[in-house]
Amino acid sequence: MKELERDLGLPSVLAISIGAMIGSGIFILPALALEIAGPAVIVAYLLAGVLVVPAALSKSEMATAMPEAGGTYIYIERGMGPLLGTIAGVGTWFSLSFKGALALVGGVPYLLLLLDLPLKPVALALAAVLILVNVFGAKQTGRLQLVIVVVMLAALGWFAAGSAPSVEAANYVGFFDAGIGGLLAATGLVFVSYAGVTKVASVAEEVESPGRNIPLGILGSLVFTTVLYVAIVAVLVGITDPGSVAGSSTPVAVAAEVTLGQVGVVAVILAAILALVSTANAGILSSSRYPFAMSRDGLVPPSLSSISERFGTPVASITLTGAVLLALIAFVPILEIAKLASAFQIMVFALINVAVLAFREGSVEYDPEFTSPLYPWMQLFGVITGLLLLAQMGPIALIGAFVIIAGSVVWYLVYVRSRVSREGVATDAIRQRISRRALTAVDPLPADTAEPDRVDSSASEKGTSGDENRDLSEVLVALTKDLDVDRERSLVALAADVVRPHGGRVIVVRFQEVPDQVPLTDDVAVQSSDDVSFEARMNALSRELNVEVEADEIVSHDTKHALVNAASDRNVGAIVAEHEPLRLRSRLFGDPIDWVVRHAPCEVLLVDNLGYEQPERVVVSDSDGLYSPLVVSVAEAVATANQGSIWLWYVPSTDDTSRNETVRQYQSNLSKMLSVPVRSEPVRTDGGTVMSPDVLIRRGAGPRLRDALSDERPTFPAPGCTTVTVYPGETDRPSFSRQLLRRFVF
Repeated sequence: MKELERDLGLPSVLAISIGAMIGSGIFILPALALEIAGPAVIVAYLLAGVLVVPAALSKSEMATAMPEAGGTYIYIERGMGPLLGTIAGVGTWFSLSFKGALALVGGVPYLLLLLDLPLKPVALALAAVLILVNVFGAKQTGRLQLVIVVVMLAALGWFAAGSAPSVEAANYVGFFDAGIGGLLAATGLVFVSYAGVTKVASVAEEVESPGRNIPLGILGSLVFTTVLYVAIVAVLVGITDPGSVAGSSTPVAVAAEVTLGQVGVVAVILAAILALVSTANAGILSSSRYPFAMSRDGLVPPSLSSISERFGTPVASITLTGAVLLALIAFVPILEIAKLASAFQIMVFALINVAVLAFREGSVEYDPEFTSPLYPWMQLFGVITGLLLLAQMGPIALIGAFVIIAGSVVWYLVYVRSRVSREGVATDAIRQRISRRALTAVDPLPADTAEPDRVDSSASEKGTSGDENRDLSEVLVALTKDLDVDRERSLVALAADVVRPHGGRVIVVRFQEVPDQVPLTDDVAVQSSDDVSFEARMNALSRELNVEVEADEIVSHDTKHALVNAASDRNVGAIVAEHEPLRLRSRLFGDPIDWVVRHAPCEVLLVDNLGYEQPERVVVSDSDGLYSPLVVSVAEAVATANQGSIWLWYVPSTDDTSRNETVRQYQSNLSKMLSVPVRSEPVRTDGGTVMSPDVLIRRGAGPRLRDALSDERPTFPAPGCTTVTVYPGETDRPSFSRQLLRRFVF
């Protein structure tokens, strides 16, 4: 692959960055901002400059770590993944194209003060010239930009210095009359004046000594431009009558005429034309590198990444960008669309700050020569203030940004997704954080709990195991249908193994439901011979299992309500009941056990009962390789009680080594935490041979339809043994957003 020539030094970097900012921000926007905030527009420019600092620092850091063409796109794509990279690349490309077109259209009114020319033909001609300049090469572009910026700054400096003595304090009266709302609205409007500060990062691949020149160029140009903006706007407000500049299409020329006369007007016109042309020039230069970089990553057709043998520039990418620019000038009301694009630029700046967080927290190699100070507070400040400014842009701007995002998502789904399979470092960072949180939530049993010498039924012992929401020292076995003795024993034995390490007890309740028309009288509640036999069996099981077992019978008109009430009255840690795996039909129309799972005040263990006899091979299954802490607690208790081992079943990814490594580390750390032997076993879902477990314990998807729809775990090979599906209580149940996030990253 051909590389771009590194021939842009620090002067060219400063010129590109300053030239990208000093354009519509000073020659067009002050008139609009004055109408919103009055004299406080001076503070608005200063505040906007300060709010750009986090993005400038973040982009400087990433540019020195990845000095590649593409800038914002590269950093967001590498940090956040191809989807957000596509959104950032397409959106920023359009945003810069819009701003370049606005600069040309906005500069022509200044020219029309001297010459009687048609606006659009002149703008189109200037655009064509700048497109050709960019095709000829970045060196020529940088030199042209340097000349333009020097002449423009000289004219602006003369305007500010020559007009400063004429400033009148009376023009600043009522400085904050527009209030904080007006100030923030004006800040949101003029924020785009600084958007060009990071444009130079998009040509980082062509910058000499990027580790030094990029941060110096970005931060130096930002400080310089902020001071220049504040000084010029302060002079502009101070030398004109209140309201005389607001709404003008040539505000700086109007102000210059007051103090410098016709000569000053001519100087300002020259500066305005040069500034706006330089903005358009920098816009073409930087925006054309976005499709170039995206093409190299497979997000757009490969022809856009070709480099001309003759000029050493991405001619196809520049040509496409130029065609868009010309179309915008000729056919689109550019001012309105530029405001829409500006809203997207604020969003991109927020994503830049998030991308730095992703790189710093991720596990990929990331070694910038320059690092942002005050990490991560600087980045968080940038994200929050960016969202606040975005809220000031108005509904039309937000809708426009949404349209750009939606179009980018469609392009990603139609073209990119089938061609690109990589992920951003943010995904890995989130995945590792989720795995660490899952480990932290695990409550391992004490090492000496394998076979307690006595049965401790004291209620005061409850809760000593750790997390109150997973207190398994008392378990209610709910017998809601007629079972044979063996299946009844299996449920009680499972519950006994769960409570035994905690010195707890099992409460076994037979539920009998009678029709509503049958009164619950003493006759109904009289014990039958079956009840007496049941209690005798429970007493025998208590002695056999070395666990206190309490037997009870409850007669009611509604078993599901009676079950939940019994669990609540006894304050048990879990309910054990026999049930087949939940089906989608049950989720849609409901059944009694669904209702119990949804309303139980504790954890629920639903058992697909195929027998339970001293299980030694306890399998824990989940497709993503991370396991619910409650599932781990139950599995460890069962394995400990039967001197067995735990087998961790999971489905490995075929193309995501980062995900597999995170799962491997998580399972290795989990193995060290538990008091029983642990083995990890990747499992094929196509019926491949696996070991035969004695009992399988898995996480339930949840009792609601949304939980079923968000759960796409593949079907493991039929275990051929009792399966325990564990449902966490309401307080332990993860939110829908957390479930979707976990599914996305794993």
